[in-house]
Amino acid sequence: MPKYNVYTKIESNVPASDLFYDLNIYKTDANNKKHVLLSVTLQPIDPGYYTQSHDTNETDDDLSVIYIIEINLYRKHGGKLISVLSSPAKKMYTLGEIASGKAYSKNKRENVCYFETKAQTKPVSGNGDDNIHNVQITCLPRFFVSLEHPVGDPLDPFAKNIIKNELDARKAASLLGPEGEYYPNQYYSMLCGPAAFYYCLMMDRYDVYEKLVWDLWGYGKGRLGFFLIQPGANTMKVNDLFAGLIHPRVSAIDWITMASLRDSSNNLLKYESVGDKASAITLWGDIEKWMLSAGARKIFSNISMYHSNINDICKLNSLMSNDVHILSLISAGMLQQGADVPFKDHWIVWDGKLKLANGQRITNETNLEEFVSLRLFSWGEVKDNSLRTSLTLGEFLSHTFGGLVFTKIP
Repeated sequence: MPKYNVYTKIESNVPASDLFYDLNIYKTDANNKKHVLLSVTLQPIDPGYYTQSHDTNETDDDLSVIYIIEINLYRKHGGKLISVLSSPAKKMYTLGEIASGKAYSKNKRENVCYFETKAQTKPVSGNGDDNIHNVQITCLPRFFVSLEHPVGDPLDPFAKNIIKNELDARKAASLLGPEGEYYPNQYYSMLCGPAAFYYCLMMDRYDVYEKLVWDLWGYGKGRLGFFLIQPGANTMKVNDLFAGLIHPRVSAIDWITMASLRDSSNNLLKYESVGDKASAITLWGDIEKWMLSAGARKIFSNISMYHSNINDICKLNSLMSNDVHILSLISAGMLQQGADVPFKDHWIVWDGKLKLANGQRITNETNLEEFVSLRLFSWGEVKDNSLRTSLTLGEFLSHTFGGLVFTKIP
């Protein structure tokens, strides 16, 4: 297995000789196991503000696999090293970017930064008290805002503590696996495609999912592998998240992730409000782009403009395992909470094989009048009984338009 020689860069106005760093590069898998590619401590910064070049541990990961780079920074003061960051800074890059010396940004603000002011504090003139001084601190305005309940409003859905609480609940769900109860949910919107994708990402690489939320919240953009997610201003300044209700119609972290992904993927139409319909539609090319950007590999596809046949479903059943995701395009009329319409309008993720209601397997010779069951993810839940009561195999086929099969996100 290969090793790689890696480095990154920081930005500072402090002499490089006074700066030291800890550098950890890792990923966390679906079982919450951390895989460490590199871990070094208290290393000196290069005069050009680069880290030293370090050899990684051996890995057979594909270059598309996403890793977290974590840096803690120290400043030499009075013969001691003092940590200058309130918490380690984290960035995301693919293994390919890390290995090819691209694990930093040309945009200075996007790198790990530590600056010290050179200005001297001065007494405030005319106040009669020489012990009072002014200090001016500037910060970027927050990117995501509900125009109905803006910053400072008690119902502000994008407040930092709200985001943290929602992420904590999501993390608990990811650790519990399919028994968790808090997954991506488009609620009143038509963002079922992004919801299906983020369910897969959250279950496989919660560390990437969480970092993407904070990147979008803090910087208004985030990178998923080689795909830049950068929503427009009107997507981030949403005007109908509540529409007169007490609670948001789409949760804060789901709007941040799903609306941003949808808007960034559109070429012509902008996705800017919960009520947008045409611009919310997800085609299978989008699903494929998102999954590949996250590092998954496509195994098979029988997505079609036409209804599936029994051979299509048997093929998907034969590929279904704990090592894959099957994202299927359906008419939501086959689900309990779906409107019975004849056209393709919903994405689901299979969480098991399609079976007969009595538990027996389906073959090419199965009678189309037999009742079927499928454990699946949809509308924020993973359930055994999502299908409409007494749904026959023939009805299932008439509501299904094939599926995309991917490896789990590594």
